[in-house]
Amino acid sequence: MFQALSDRLGGVFDRLRRRGALNEGDVDAALREIRVALLEADVALGVVKRFVDEVRAKAVGQQVLRSVTPGQMVVKIVNDHLVEMLGGEAVELNLRATAPAAILMVGLQGSGKTTSTAKIALRLKERERKKVLMASVDVHRPAAQEQLAQLGRQAEIATLPVVFGEMPVQIARRAMEVGRREGYDLVFIDTAGRLHIDDALMDEACRVRDAVQPVETLLVADAMTGQDAVNVATAFNERIGITGIVLTRVDGDARGGAALSMRAVTGKPIKLVGVGEKLDALEVFHPDRIASRILGMGDVVGLVERAAETIEQEEAEKLAAKLEKGNFDLSDFGSQLRQMRKMGGLSGLMAMLPNVKDVQRQMANAGVNEAMLSRQEAIILSMTAKERARPELIKASRKQRIATGSGTKVQDVNRLLKQFQQMQTMMKRVNKLGQKGLMRAGMPGLMGPR
Repeated sequence: MFQALSDRLGGVFDRLRRRGALNEGDVDAALREIRVALLEADVALGVVKRFVDEVRAKAVGQQVLRSVTPGQMVVKIVNDHLVEMLGGEAVELNLRATAPAAILMVGLQGSGKTTSTAKIALRLKERERKKVLMASVDVHRPAAQEQLAQLGRQAEIATLPVVFGEMPVQIARRAMEVGRREGYDLVFIDTAGRLHIDDALMDEACRVRDAVQPVETLLVADAMTGQDAVNVATAFNERIGITGIVLTRVDGDARGGAALSMRAVTGKPIKLVGVGEKLDALEVFHPDRIASRILGMGDVVGLVERAAETIEQEEAEKLAAKLEKGNFDLSDFGSQLRQMRKMGGLSGLMAMLPNVKDVQRQMANAGVNEAMLSRQEAIILSMTAKERARPELIKASRKQRIATGSGTKVQDVNRLLKQFQQMQTMMKRVNKLGQKGLMRAGMPGLMGPR
């Protein structure tokens, strides 16, 4: 998400930074481009107008135009206003309530509401050590209750047994009663959705809300729906009164305007974002980090946190020891490829690094992408343990066997071996040069000869 917006804004800011001095006309020209970029990204018109007006009021001041680095000052002003538009700071879920506390999940059908319910429940179970019960009050969509039960089994979280014939308010009350009787900390109520907003949907959600008195009412919205997501958020907030937003599918090819608009339009914070299909693919929404990503400054803090969550400490220590001795082999290379995919894949990692647009272009030109990494992993998995430990054994006949087994071509196997050889050479050079060796040696490998 935000890639197109980030590219457009990056071009605007590059031109500003290259100018030694700025005048009011330069700022106005840049703001016109920013306005168009935000509108093309599906940001609501009113939000764009207010944003541009506020940025201009500060950017044309004498302190900015006469500063040593006026372009950089304008970028900082835009960054600060982006952070403010997105909510200022991260807002955690409010769990300060007498148990069992109800969390009401609302939204349109297809927004990822049921899956988000399971994701949040799993997060609170694992991170906050909460005893969680999930209940579906969706009696309209076929198998909706069974879907939640299945996700509950997958996440090892209790779900309310289905009693056929019960109406939504009855189910919600029974869930709260079970929560009280069996000592649950939290009860998630997954409400029914519709393909569009209607009075029946809103009335039913209001009745369920009144029955359970939730501590949180979370609207689940699909980032891919663009401008309509803002209309949905406004309608649910006015009729039901939401306390926060969960944005799903932010890892998809969304233009991002929904995220930029929803907080500004409703006044309610985006609390969590779904970043993948797996149940652990959920992150807290950090406005400052998102703003940094949009402006091409990366999210190094988020990258470190993601690494800490996904990297096995023992495995990392073993690899470090092998690198120090120069014993890095193809099994280790394959392990690193798998680790990269666990951390969000190549594109996900690159989006979190600052100032990598040139590197991204080089990678695109060299054909380095997720598909290539998957092919390389398949090639390594098609080798024997002996071949992974001693790549020099891999000659013509073995290359053909490996290519056939991995569904690739011999040229792909050759390319992988060449890249691995370059990485080994670099590691040896790093060991000789010491701690600063990596920077001196360069980073051959992935973008090596094809």
